[in-house]
Amino acid sequence: MEILSVEFFMALGTLILLDLLLGGDNAVVIAMAANKLPPHLRRKAILIGTGGAVLIRLVMTLAAVWLLTVPYLQAIGGLILLPIAVKLLMPEETEAQVAPSESLIGAVKTIIIADAAMGVDNVLAIAGASHGSFLLVVLGFLISIPIIVGGSTLIGKLMDRFPFILYAGAGLLGWTAGSMIAHDKIIGAALTGSVGSWAASTLQVALAVGVVLVGLAVRHRKETRRAEHV
Repeated sequence: MEILSVEFFMALGTLILLDLLLGGDNAVVIAMAANKLPPHLRRKAILIGTGGAVLIRLVMTLAAVWLLTVPYLQAIGGLILLPIAVKLLMPEETEAQVAPSESLIGAVKTIIIADAAMGVDNVLAIAGASHGSFLLVVLGFLISIPIIVGGSTLIGKLMDRFPFILYAGAGLLGWTAGSMIAHDKIIGAALTGSVGSWAASTLQVALAVGVVLVGLAVRHRKETRRAEHV
């Protein structure tokens, strides 16, 4: 993939969108962890904690990009990504909870640990959509992280007002999962070799549509059950 090509910018846009869709809860955790600190320490805790969290997340993602070059791992990663995509369409049952800390060091530690624990789905999605490019991963983080930290409330309101954003995001994750499976060194080669070169794009479209349909069905069932118990 050539730098500054149309394909490069489309891939970068995909990474940023996935970061924004999957990073909302992390922004909430950051705010909660520093909630009990005095105002002059709160901003410092958020900046230091976010910096540490971004650094660890970046290392995790770059490691995942490398691991996905190992035969079969990319296909396995694609399969793992499918339930993550479906979960994106589920109604929120509980908000992310984290115990606020009353010290600067405690808040920073909480932010870093919580972000690393909650960011596994984000790491896998970004690694899978990066096409093996470390540069895309770094640029995606540099652009999206400030938006997540500074505008998490706005992002949440936009998703509530325009639900199609979530559906598009879920479909994008399904497409990414299909791409990961189709481009696996062993599985992908066997698929295209036995079926044809069109198999890759067909799989991507099928998983993108399938994820949205399954997500809608499960969401409808959960909302129906919730209404029956009210």
